[in-house]
Amino acid sequence: MPLDGWTPSKRPIPGRRLRGLSFLLLVPLLFGSLATPVANTVHPVGADELADAQARQAKLAKQLAAQKAQVAQIAALQAELGQAITSTKVALNGINTDLVAVRKSIGKMVVQINIVRAEYEGLVSQLEVLDLQLQRLEVEEAQKVIDLAKRKATLADRIRSAYDTDRTTLLETFLSGGSFTDVIAEVSYINDFAEQDKRLAEQIVADQATLATIHATVEATRVQTEAMRVETAAQKAELDKHLGELKAAQAQLKELERRTAAALKIQKAAYAKILANKKNLAKAMAATAAAKRALASKISDLIAKQYSQGNIPSQYNGTLRWPMPGTVTQDFGCTGFAWEPPLGSCAHFHQGIDIVAPEGTAVRSSGAGRVAYCGWNYADGADPAWIVIIAHSSHLDTWYAHLKPTCPVQTGAAVKAGQIIGHEGNTGHSTGAHLHWAVRYNGEFVNPRLFL
Repeated sequence: MPLDGWTPSKRPIPGRRLRGLSFLLLVPLLFGSLATPVANTVHPVGADELADAQARQAKLAKQLAAQKAQVAQIAALQAELGQAITSTKVALNGINTDLVAVRKSIGKMVVQINIVRAEYEGLVSQLEVLDLQLQRLEVEEAQKVIDLAKRKATLADRIRSAYDTDRTTLLETFLSGGSFTDVIAEVSYINDFAEQDKRLAEQIVADQATLATIHATVEATRVQTEAMRVETAAQKAELDKHLGELKAAQAQLKELERRTAAALKIQKAAYAKILANKKNLAKAMAATAAAKRALASKISDLIAKQYSQGNIPSQYNGTLRWPMPGTVTQDFGCTGFAWEPPLGSCAHFHQGIDIVAPEGTAVRSSGAGRVAYCGWNYADGADPAWIVIIAHSSHLDTWYAHLKPTCPVQTGAAVKAGQIIGHEGNTGHSTGAHLHWAVRYNGEFVNPRLFL
């Protein structure tokens, strides 16, 4: 029967629709225990996807930190290599290069170059990995944007349908005399519809969080990739520069070795005649050694006299310098040259450093001192060399042999470091124009390099 003039109908009156929907929201509270489960057509919320995205983000952060550390390591190796190259350049451009030391230094540089090259190649590989990761992440991000848009559209359609679908409300079912079975069916439909919408909304929220994480990872990867690309290019330029410098140093060393070998060849040819008669050579070396001891004793007396007169100090403060630029053809110490006399455990020992330069090159005092002797070295026998000896203190003196027979500074005169005291010559038992430079400390000849 009509109720207050209102007749039930299968279609809801539009003005009352919202009240009907509001009532429907109460249905789950009233009949939720009676609802019958309906198949779920919405996928589960993507919590695993979010966790995976966050795990990748954390992994990438560690990877980027490791790559930054690798770049710092390469930079440190490049800096160390640069210092080694600079030192080698200084040594090669020095007035007298220690070929043994430079050869060792260049060998070390080759090893360092190979280490830096390996590190650089690792950096390039890391950059390639980053590029691939970025490509995959960009594809994943694009797909996630599409999926999210689809889910949002689906949810919007379902919400729109909730208002547009011509569906009999629960109140209308009651008033139209519908059976209890009809009411239960209506409640089940509404519950299922609300659950699907809820799960879909939760999926969208999870997708948004996952997308935000993926996007952050993409941006971090893109920034690091570009930074790595710039850094890799810079390290490549630095490595190429060092390779060029290494090749130049190797070429310079090779030229110095060639000149040294040529000078030694001349010396060996000259001494070959002496070696032809070993008996005479042995007598000559014995006589030379005795005469050198006599000369050394004489020089010691002269220096002691200068010291007693207050002309030289008891100690020398400072270092010595090279007396002449040129090529070192024979260093201090044990040698394979048979014409050098024996000393200690060495069958042949060279007590100074031989330097070759164009004949007539100025020879300068290695340090401040006083001329103890300037004249012929009669210890050489019938063919003496012209020698200048500078006393720097009562315990330190330097010897300059095979000079031209002149005395730019007379015996007893004071000299400054770098002052000309003679000119390279070819006097005495010489294989060609060169300077024999020796340092005597506390009465013993020592390696001049110790004082440079």
